[in-house]
Amino acid sequence: MPYPPPPRTPSGPRRRSLLASAAGAALLAGCSADPHSGDSGGASTTARERARAARDSQGLLERYDAVLAAHPGLAGRLHPLRAQVAAHVRAFTDGTAPTPVRSSASPSAAPVPAGEKDALADLATAERALADWRTKDLLTAPGELARLLASVAAAGAAHAYVLAEGAK
Repeated sequence: MPYPPPPRTPSGPRRRSLLASAAGAALLAGCSADPHSGDSGGASTTARERARAARDSQGLLERYDAVLAAHPGLAGRLHPLRAQVAAHVRAFTDGTAPTPVRSSASPSAAPVPAGEKDALADLATAERALADWRTKDLLTAPGELARLLASVAAAGAAHAYVLAEGAK
C-alpha cells in the first residue's frame, strides 16, 4: 500500500516571520524617527539632557579619581574603567568639557570608604545607580541620545558587575 505524499510546505515566509519582521521594522522606525518630531523645543531639550548626562559622567569620573587617590593599589583594576567613563564624558559633550555644575544625583558626593573592598563596592553602587537612571532616561530621550544612553548604561552595568566581583 503506497504512502500518501507529504503535505506541501508553502513557499515564502511564514505568517509568524512576517509579523515579527513588521514589528521589528516598526520598532526600528520609531527609534530612527526625527528626534524633534512633536517637540518644538527638541533641540534644547536634547542639549539639556546631554549636559546632565555629561555632568553625571563627570561626577562618576571624579569618584574614580577620589578612590584612586585614596587607594593607589587599585590603579590596575580601575584605570581601564576610569578611561571608559572619561570616554563617556567626551561622548556626551562631543569632546568638550562639561560644565562643573552637578546634578542632584552626582555620584561623586560621597566620601571614599577606608577599605579597598568597600571602595570597590561603593563604586559599583554608583555605577549601578547611574546605569539605572540612564536606562529610565533613555525611554524618553530622542533617537541618537537614546542610543548613546543605552550604550553607556550597558557599559555602566558591566562596570558595576566587574567592580562588585572585585569587592568580593
